[in-house]
Amino acid sequence: MYVPSSFRETDLATLHEFIDRHSFATLISQVGDEPFATHLPLLLNASQGPQGTLSGHMARANSHWQSAASQRVLAIFRGPHAYVSPSWYESPNVVPTWNYVTVHVYGTLRLVDDRSRLTDLIDQMVTRYESSQPTPWTLSSQSEGFVSKMLDAIVGFEIEIDRIEGKWKLSQNHSQDRRDKVMQHLQASDHADDRQIADLMKAR
Repeated sequence: MYVPSSFRETDLATLHEFIDRHSFATLISQVGDEPFATHLPLLLNASQGPQGTLSGHMARANSHWQSAASQRVLAIFRGPHAYVSPSWYESPNVVPTWNYVTVHVYGTLRLVDDRSRLTDLIDQMVTRYESSQPTPWTLSSQSEGFVSKMLDAIVGFEIEIDRIEGKWKLSQNHSQDRRDKVMQHLQASDHADDRQIADLMKAR
């Protein structure tokens, strides 16, 4: 990913927090002569490996896992984004742009063949996403036959992170006066992403 130094985020704790918050990722690998993508949630284990390890699963019917196994892959985590109009700067000779936050993660995809490990992986994912529900759905409350059939229909995997890139493009290449004007317009927007970008700009 092209990351100018003014937009680069390298703090591992910040990158991990972002992945955890925006965990629905785009997983990309090469299939033959073409890139192939699958959209899916990925869980981060920050303490497994020097930079953390991602885990997830996909449908067995999705042939992506067959080609991605033992291949270096890219997982993209996208956060809020917002259009920035040049009219907001109240200055000549400026152009439209887009502010956004994203993290790219690279590593080799390894299949999870052990049944008990796959069960643990699914249980962790269910706990992560069901914990906020009024009546959480649990794996343990399902029948053994149902769980077995479900596990047969999916393929688990892990990706130990060997490279991680963060890009916080938040108008850092503009003057404080221009940044203030951008934040003012975004904060007044009806779009949640716009207001989130304004908050991130203010925090920076």
